[in-house]
Amino acid sequence: MTDAPSTHANITEDMETLYKVSQVLSRTPNLRETLQEVLALLHDMDGFANGMIVLVDTDTGDLSLRVAHKAGVASLDSVRYRPGEGVVGEIMETCVPVIVPKIAREPKFLGRTGFYDSQLPFIGVPIFSGDTPMGVLAAQPETGTDNLEARARFLEMVANLIAQTVRMWVQVENETRELKEERDTLRRAVRNEHGLDNIVGRSESMRTVYEQVRLVSAWNTTVLIRGESGTGKELVANAIHYNSPRVTGPFVKLNCAALPDNLLETELFGHEKGAFTGANAQRKGRFEMADGGTLFLDEIGEISPAFQAKLLRILQEGEFERVGGNKTLSVDVRVIAATNRDLETEVENGEFREDLYYRLNVMPISMPPLRERAEDIPEISRFLVEKIAAQQKRKLTITDSALRVLLRHGWPGNVRELENILERAAIMSENGVIDRDVIALSGLRERTVSTSPASASPAAPVPKALTPAPKVDFDDPEVDERERVIAALEEAGWVQAKAARLLDMTPRQIKYRIQTLNIKVRQI
Repeated sequence: MTDAPSTHANITEDMETLYKVSQVLSRTPNLRETLQEVLALLHDMDGFANGMIVLVDTDTGDLSLRVAHKAGVASLDSVRYRPGEGVVGEIMETCVPVIVPKIAREPKFLGRTGFYDSQLPFIGVPIFSGDTPMGVLAAQPETGTDNLEARARFLEMVANLIAQTVRMWVQVENETRELKEERDTLRRAVRNEHGLDNIVGRSESMRTVYEQVRLVSAWNTTVLIRGESGTGKELVANAIHYNSPRVTGPFVKLNCAALPDNLLETELFGHEKGAFTGANAQRKGRFEMADGGTLFLDEIGEISPAFQAKLLRILQEGEFERVGGNKTLSVDVRVIAATNRDLETEVENGEFREDLYYRLNVMPISMPPLRERAEDIPEISRFLVEKIAAQQKRKLTITDSALRVLLRHGWPGNVRELENILERAAIMSENGVIDRDVIALSGLRERTVSTSPASASPAAPVPKALTPAPKVDFDDPEVDERERVIAALEEAGWVQAKAARLLDMTPRQIKYRIQTLNIKVRQI
């Protein structure tokens, strides 16, 4: 009867230890620190010395020492056990607890850690995830050595608590790794989608643009992209960001022409709660959202002189205040601006601040209009047709006759207009072939390139002559009959007798071909 109070005291101590262990396991996010603290509790509250926890390495299947409660233990990661190796490996292989009354008398004990007391007992218990072993908890009881079975059962209870934490940690680690892999995959996909390969053209003017983008991408220099609407200014901004060291940071865009001054200030700088009616919560602006990355300000020439002064400060100092706030915030943002306006003339007329102009125009890149690089039209057209085919999930092709029609157009809307025409043509084409007639049905009207003052642009001086349409080899068996006749007529200026000679036909034969092939004759 004299042992009852002592047994009751031990149960109370064990319950208190289990409670403390559960508290530690529920609050510490770092697994190694958590397990280290558990071993410290077992030592301080329940007399378990030299505790260690080994967990299965999922890559090798070996047991790797994760934590040990012993001063002077230098490296934990180098201590490993294979299943069945030594006492620890045997516990993992058999999934059965092991009690060694005295380490010095156990031949299987390897002593690989070098810190166990050979005169003390040793208890090791498996850590389970369901029915699958995931590790081993081991320690040397300094007290209560007369009832090692009870001590082992207590360690099994602790191991069950540890298993829940390790299982959750493994799950979080796996999900985190998957998310990182997915993030990296998405980043690569976005980088490919918005890289230089997405800007098509081999003309001299475009080669200059490529070289400028390649050089400026490596630095944090402010870039001003000049050019008419539809020339691909946003594509260049994308390429600069996704080929720069800031690629892992955010890429934030804002069209300055779409908002009045009061909304533009809120969009760019954010606002504090209660700054104005309807401001029910604090909101970050685009500059804060782009911190560490790039901010693309499209149509920068549309902002008012009053707002230009506010924008100048953040470009110079990198500092601003939210609307309704008095705290100065600092951001690290690279600014890329774009405009189709003649900023030099606006500076002379006092409509655009000179100091802001020079702050923006550090590295200007001029996008040539499509009419100045007509030699790129076939390549751009084929690229766009492939893009539209992917969107419509069907096969699309474009014929040479269609390309010749496109080459004769003036393209005041530049690449955007070309893409719209091709998308309409794809819709009109039931068989997936975009030819000359489908282009005509899509609403394209051939026009000469205008050089009137109304259409002139600071980024587009007097256009160069259009590149002649590609000629068709009339003897090529791969060329369709209708295609061959149309090409001959176009080369002959739609004079049927001349076209007949090119095709080695009589005028009557070519007239018959025109009728049977349903070719619409043009009057020149």
